Amino acid sequence: MKVLLLYPHFPKTFWSYDEFMKMADLKAFIPPLGILTVAALLPQDWEIRFRDRNVKEETAADWQWCDVIVLSAMLAQKEDFLALIQKAQQVGKQVAVGGPYPTSIPDDALDAGANYLILDEGEITVPNFLDAIARGEKQGVFRTTEKPDVSQSPTPRFDLLQRDDYLMMAVQFSRGCPFQCEFCDIINLYGRKPRTKEPAQMLLELQTLYDLGWRGSILVVDDNFIGNQRNVKRLLKELIPWMQERNYPFTFLTEASVNLAEDTELLELMAEAGFYGVFLGIETPDQDSLQVTQKFQNTRNSLQESCQAINDAGLLIYSGFIIGFDGERSGAGQRIQNFVEETNIPQPMLGVLQALPNTALWDRLKKEERLIEGSGCIEVGDQNSLMNFHPTRPLAEIAKEYVEALWEMYDPSDYLRRCFEQCLQIAPNPKLQQNLYFPPGKGLHLAIHLFWRQGFQNKAIRAQFWQQLWAIMRQKPQFVNMYLGLCAAGEHFWEYRELARERISEQLGFDPLTESPPVVEKPILAGV
Repeated sequence: MKVLLLYPHFPKTFWSYDEFMKMADLKAFIPPLGILTVAALLPQDWEIRFRDRNVKEETAADWQWCDVIVLSAMLAQKEDFLALIQKAQQVGKQVAVGGPYPTSIPDDALDAGANYLILDEGEITVPNFLDAIARGEKQGVFRTTEKPDVSQSPTPRFDLLQRDDYLMMAVQFSRGCPFQCEFCDIINLYGRKPRTKEPAQMLLELQTLYDLGWRGSILVVDDNFIGNQRNVKRLLKELIPWMQERNYPFTFLTEASVNLAEDTELLELMAEAGFYGVFLGIETPDQDSLQVTQKFQNTRNSLQESCQAINDAGLLIYSGFIIGFDGERSGAGQRIQNFVEETNIPQPMLGVLQALPNTALWDRLKKEERLIEGSGCIEVGDQNSLMNFHPTRPLAEIAKEYVEALWEMYDPSDYLRRCFEQCLQIAPNPKLQQNLYFPPGKGLHLAIHLFWRQGFQNKAIRAQFWQQLWAIMRQKPQFVNMYLGLCAAGEHFWEYRELARERISEQLGFDPLTESPPVVEKPILAGV
């Protein structure tokens, strides 16, 4: 059997880092770990070709060569995903699909013409798909409510990657999250009981990347790395000597809940193991909104003090924020801005609340008859579509606060200042080799373009850029590469805020930064 694995295009999103990638001569942020794991689950005697269309598109010869097309996609990849299914049908190829998008909304893939739907978690459903193929079945939907033991998951096929085209590699330690945030689909997809791999299993995956020659940053893609704190400590205690023996070949970034700040031992272990940053789902500084959305873990302690504790442990903070919660008071956007300024979080990801299919929020709004009809396939990946439900305060007011907050937080001067202040307030970690934030050979390429753009071309910030760089070099020289990387990412975010403003203006029918809403607001269908 000849199988062509395809990963669809991502549109420009907050996390696509488009301009940054161009400056660093890279093609994509991270590789698609899910489809690489599927590749490892396929029979060893099958011939496999893999193409990440964000790095390099497949050829006509690839399509002609294969017997089966296999696709995996997130909701944000909807357009290219459906187009690839339709193309496969047009050229007479069987197509199998999986991933979060078809798992959440299988009818889309079926309507587009997919032959096989390999849904939920592949460790269980891929073998069912293979059995159907062996029986000669030409179609099928393979689902399970069972959660697999991820300690039996195979090492992803990292060898299939064009590794030099990615900013980071990716590994996964756990699936599932113990919390119950109303808007989140992770607990629906992977459950509330975090399942973890064994330390030896993770070290094998890292050794595989090491043997393939990777040196640089690795994203641990867990939705909550610390969901099982006992097991993550077991991993870190074995990871530390492994990293020490190899002179710290990697640096790590991950996502965790804010209660990470409560566990001093865990913070120390992460820093010792080579973690340099963490993404926190802060969502909002409004305590009443956190209660409404059932994000109770963010209400136990001061969010500002939690951020400081994480910085004090040597970790850079990335974060997510949401506007549009039920019962939200006017001025939420400004309060988010104030929080970001107080904590100096460089890259706050701000989005308008959307109800994802099959979440608790989706179910509640459906019962309340507040979902907007036809919104089952909303575009949620780029975070700049308006809500797909009727909010509790005027939609135009929410949209205005969203665009204003995003616009002001990513003002170039304000952004550079936060990058500078964040680097100053992070405790130094002597374990990290600062040159390993970027793949070898890419840092110099990035720096040359950055110095030209922000140090010479951009008159508004060039004095600030050089002054702050000189201060970092004098006060915290070990953070120079981190600072330069954050500055370079600004080139993407300054374009992204323009895109967000344009898309929201299209949906509203007016520019919320410069115009007032019409007397009678027209109905808005988010994501359409």
